[in-house]
Amino acid sequence: MGNAQPTVVPYEDFDVVADIKAIRKACKGMGTDEEAVISILANRSAAQRMEIKQAYFEKYDDELEEVLKSELTGNFEKAIIAMLDPPHIYIAKELRKAMKGAGTDEDVLVEILCTCTNQDILNIKEAYAQVHERDLEADIEDDTSGDVRNLLVSLLQASRDESYEVDEGLAEQDATSLFEAGEGRFGTDESTFTYILTHRNYLQLQATFKIYESLSGTDILDAIDSEATGTLKDCYITLVRCAKNPQLYFARRLNAAMKGAGTDEDTLIRIIVGRSEVDLETIKDMYLEKYDMTLKDALSSECGGDFKRLLLAILH
Repeated sequence: MGNAQPTVVPYEDFDVVADIKAIRKACKGMGTDEEAVISILANRSAAQRMEIKQAYFEKYDDELEEVLKSELTGNFEKAIIAMLDPPHIYIAKELRKAMKGAGTDEDVLVEILCTCTNQDILNIKEAYAQVHERDLEADIEDDTSGDVRNLLVSLLQASRDESYEVDEGLAEQDATSLFEAGEGRFGTDESTFTYILTHRNYLQLQATFKIYESLSGTDILDAIDSEATGTLKDCYITLVRCAKNPQLYFARRLNAAMKGAGTDEDTLIRIIVGRSEVDLETIKDMYLEKYDMTLKDALSSECGGDFKRLLLAILH
C-alpha cells in the first residue's frame, strides 16, 4: 500500500491570480477555450483548485462553478464540476446521489465505502452532514437492508485496524472462523465474514486468505462467489480485492465501466478525479498489467471530445 503514486501533485509554480485571469479569458466572448480550462484545472491539486475558486469569486464576484456550468456541457461539465469540490465533499455528493429517488445505486455505495480508510470515512461523514444536513449512517440504514446494511454500517464505524502488524495466530483463528462460517457448514454465517473483513488490517487479511486457502483448498474469492449473492457478494469481493491490491480493484472498476454497450462515465469521473491525488499512477500500472492495454488507450477509444482530453490530462 505504501508505494501508491498519484498523477496530480501540487503545481510548483502556482500563481492563483494568473490562473483566474486565464480562466476568465477562456470563458469570455464567443465560445469557450476548453483547452485553457483543462490545462489549468488538470494540473492543479484539489487544494489549489479551491484557492482558484475562492480567488475567482473575490475578484469577479462570480461563482466559478456557475460560470463554467453555463459554458460547458455533458460529461465534460460533470467532470470539471467534480474537480471544483473538495474531494470529500464530491464523494459525499456521490453517495447522496446514489441514494436519492427511487432505488439505490448500491454499486456506488460499495465502491466508495468498501475502499475508504478510516480517516476517509470520518471526513466523508462530516462532509455529508455539512452539505446535505443529513446523517450518512441514518441514510445508509434507511436505504439498505439485512446483511448489506450491517456491513456498510460496520464500515461507517471506521474501526479497521490500520497497522502493518500481522498476527499469525489471529490469522489462523480468523481463517478457521471464515471456513466454518462458510463452506464448512450449511448456510453462511455473514456476521463472521463481515466482522473480519471490516476490522482487520490489509496485511492481516492477506495472511488470513493464505491460510484459508490451505485449510479449504479454495481461494477466498471462489468461496465467496459460491457462498454469497447480490450486493453482499459485491461487498465481500470488493473488500477482499482491496485488501489484496486496492489499485488493481480500481483498474477492474474502470475496465467494467468501459466494457460492453455504453460507457459508465460517472464511474470514470469518480475514480479518475477521485484517485488522481492518491494512487492513479499506480492504477494505470495495474491496468496495463491486467489488460495489456494502457488506460489512456482504453479511454481514448471509449470517450470523446473535451471529456476525453480532460481525463487524459488528469492521467498525465
